[in-house]
Amino acid sequence: MYLFKRSADLKKHLDLVRKSNKSIGFVPTMGALHAGHLSLIQATRQKNDVVVCSIFVNPTQFNDPKDFEKYPITIEEDIKKLNNISTDILFLPSVEEMYPEGLESDLHYDFGDLETILEGKFRPGHFQGVGRIVHKLLDIVQPDQLFMGQKDLQQCLIIRRLLAITHSPVKLVVCPTEREKDGLAMSSRNARLSPAARKKAVGIYQALLHIKDNFGKGLHFMEGAHEAFDTLKKQGFEPEYVDILRLDNDTLVPLDQPPGNATVVVAVAAWLDGVRLIDNMILQGSL
Repeated sequence: MYLFKRSADLKKHLDLVRKSNKSIGFVPTMGALHAGHLSLIQATRQKNDVVVCSIFVNPTQFNDPKDFEKYPITIEEDIKKLNNISTDILFLPSVEEMYPEGLESDLHYDFGDLETILEGKFRPGHFQGVGRIVHKLLDIVQPDQLFMGQKDLQQCLIIRRLLAITHSPVKLVVCPTEREKDGLAMSSRNARLSPAARKKAVGIYQALLHIKDNFGKGLHFMEGAHEAFDTLKKQGFEPEYVDILRLDNDTLVPLDQPPGNATVVVAVAAWLDGVRLIDNMILQGSL
């Protein structure tokens, strides 16, 4: 595996790859890699000649500085995992490399209402930071395909919007959420849970399953979300939202009327043991 820390060096290498008519797939990460990340690498390998992974904990997408400071850093383990799964290239830049202009910026992406709900509501500025770093990474890597996980569904839709805004030819591929044996969505943040909280965390998955199992079975479509919110509180979570939404032209719209044949998802965010967990599930249709 090639490891690059400077964007200029990576660009030169990838220019040679493109001259050989090889396709490039890209998986951007913030490290602390788990099986979910590695499944994205495998999916990229199946569809591309060269697999590029980046590890960069992006400071501009953390609206809470304490959350940024607590984010797990496991670079040596991550490199071993990427080597074992035959990743071709790792891009491991510094903050100075990615933000030579500094962290402050007047740049603003028009993500519309998608930025004001769910994660956008509870993490103001988060998606502007996501858009800024992914834009930079895509300019450097210039992949044919970009691979992301459904666990970060709203982020995936934000990146679809970014690709449209920037008139990028890159194709976004959204892969299913990888889960632990008990159903908990794989996340780097899971490692910060105490053993007792880790056992309890499966309650989020169980709440989503309950909503899915009962969706469209006589209950008003939002009742399941309200029940799940209350159940999570009783179980010791501090839920921020449990919302059912329909997918409409790559944006999410609160479900205030029968959805017809539209794709419908339920999304949840809840704190447990000082750790913020998110998850989602498709109730009908497909992404």
